[in-house]
Amino acid sequence: MRPDPSSLEDEDLLAQFNDGDAGAFEVLLERYRRQIFNFILRSVRDRHAAEELMQDVFLRVVQRSREFKGESKFSTWLYTIARNLCIDNSRKMAFRRHRSLDAPSRGKDGEGPSMIERVEGRELGAHREAVSRELSERIASAVEELPNEQREVFLMRQVSHMPFKEIAAVVGVPENTVKSRMRYALERLQQALADYQDYAEQLG
Repeated sequence: MRPDPSSLEDEDLLAQFNDGDAGAFEVLLERYRRQIFNFILRSVRDRHAAEELMQDVFLRVVQRSREFKGESKFSTWLYTIARNLCIDNSRKMAFRRHRSLDAPSRGKDGEGPSMIERVEGRELGAHREAVSRELSERIASAVEELPNEQREVFLMRQVSHMPFKEIAAVVGVPENTVKSRMRYALERLQQALADYQDYAEQLG
């Protein structure tokens, strides 16, 4: 009798899928669908494109499942696929302006709160809510304006909560370089939001 798939490690689930267990892939899909969608959405800043890219990510997993040799974590391999597809999409759509990072992130997939919702506190008064929304829009805009290499590190760290070591494996640079990019990203954001620092502290 096989163990409950939900209790298995990612790599074991992929092995079971390669052995013909379609249910193992469903567990992987359910485990990563939301966070991969969130990462892609905040990378490409277009909901329709993000939905298509997420489908492409998991299609690549199906097509290349036997290429995974266990030399890295499954999640590292998965995010590498997602990142590469985002880069390809960005090159194709470089001439277009995408929607802001604070676009609504609700729907049947339950992708989680937008940046506005994260910054807003509970039971804010009308004035505080308005200032909070403005602050959140500034955050979203500031993140959008980060250099690509800093933005992707920031998103993997802050949106997907990935360890620096795993981010380094995904982007293919030393861990110290990833930490430096994150530090530069935070410094840029701090400068961009200096006018709102006191209010942000009150909200916290």
